[in-house]
Amino acid sequence: MKFVRQRRRPLLILGAVGLLVLAAGLAVFKPWLLLVDVEVDDEVPVVAAAPAAPEAGGTDAVADPTAQGDSGAAVVVSSGTFISHEHETSGTASIVRHPDGSHQLVLENLETSNGPDVRVWLSAGPVVEGRDGWFTAGEHEHLDVAPIKGNRGNQVYDLPEGFDPSVWPTVDLWCEDFSVSFGAAALEQP
Repeated sequence: MKFVRQRRRPLLILGAVGLLVLAAGLAVFKPWLLLVDVEVDDEVPVVAAAPAAPEAGGTDAVADPTAQGDSGAAVVVSSGTFISHEHETSGTASIVRHPDGSHQLVLENLETSNGPDVRVWLSAGPVVEGRDGWFTAGEHEHLDVAPIKGNRGNQVYDLPEGFDPSVWPTVDLWCEDFSVSFGAAALEQP
């Protein structure tokens, strides 16, 4: 009888340690998030139509993409298309300036995976394709805009007062827990 108790004790300890390791792994990796989609449908700002390009041989000056249109409507000052990094990601990102000078980041038709602690970043770094791009944003100065609202749909984020779009050429969906990019978009003037 004593022999049986001595054999059970190490098994019970091993089982308890195994359960603790499993619980810690679940708490850190949150694998169930990969099975959950969170769709967001923020109202996308109405923007003024882009000015027409001058005709060939014309003398019109190139329009300043940051200038406010005559309509007083919001304008897109930069935009780009997402590429995939660690997770399949698609959609577009735009920086919109409103007549009052405020800026918003607009993500449209976003499709990516859900994950733990995914943040929307504006980065001073470039967009790098392939596996090398997974870590690029973490190596450069960034502006942590907000936690991602969802992994699908249209999302609008207010940017801080005094925001300068020329400083931030990249939007990155950054997973803080794993220090990896889900996807990124290079922002260019229209």
